Amino acid sequence: MLADQRRDIILGHVQAGGARVSQLVELLGVSDMTIRRDIEFLAARGLVHKVHGGALPTGAMSAVEPGFVVKSQMSVAEKRGIARNAAGLVRPGQAIGISAGTTTFQLARELRSVPDLTIVTNSMLIAQTLQDGAEIGQTVVLTGGTRTPSDALVGPVAVESLRGLHVDLLFLGVHGMSLRAGLTTPNLEEAATNRALIAAAGRTVVTADHSKWGVVGLASFGRLEQVATLVTDSHLRADVIERVRAVGCEVLVAHPDPVTADLRDDSEGA
Repeated sequence: MLADQRRDIILGHVQAGGARVSQLVELLGVSDMTIRRDIEFLAARGLVHKVHGGALPTGAMSAVEPGFVVKSQMSVAEKRGIARNAAGLVRPGQAIGISAGTTTFQLARELRSVPDLTIVTNSMLIAQTLQDGAEIGQTVVLTGGTRTPSDALVGPVAVESLRGLHVDLLFLGVHGMSLRAGLTTPNLEEAATNRALIAAAGRTVVTADHSKWGVVGLASFGRLEQVATLVTDSHLRADVIERVRAVGCEVLVAHPDPVTADLRDDSEGA
């Protein structure tokens, strides 16, 4: 692939809502240094805004919200591994909440065979994925609300629909997380809806790959101390895992889905 072609792909991903170096390395199969040089090239021409660990569209910072399609193409093997690990926490007969997100979407696919679940979600895609579950006793409750680029139904209607509900487990996707800012999102209304989801949960489980660490969105909606379990991938640094555990949050480390990883390796070598 020529450098100009590679930079066009990078620019497209950045303009769609921002991109991280680690994600572009995975997508394009080139070195970290190559991606950083490409970002510097684009930033010098005013086409992107260079930030720590990646790039954002010009003029956009913590309020940028990447779309579902863009995010669904990133860290796929890691997300599937996380989803499989998180699914092991679910037992038949439970009531669970699943927030919108690409990792939680993979989780929903893993849960299609678990009987007698009641699932509350603010994602139409997740609800559609689980729509055939009635055959095994699954019940899906979809909140109303206004749809965001990341496929979350948010706003007053979503928040009101969650009042008075109680779920045993909540599986929560995040835009970013850090010790200082906690759990964050670029969308103010999504932050309010996520707070309502957390308030309804007996136990909160965050499903997030390593690239989410250190990313800070516009609005915080929870502290790491409120999270019972973080399910992440094996690329999250050991020192970060220890810091998260130090605040009382259990950390489960999942290995990337081997089938997806093999397919990715084959395509990169082609």
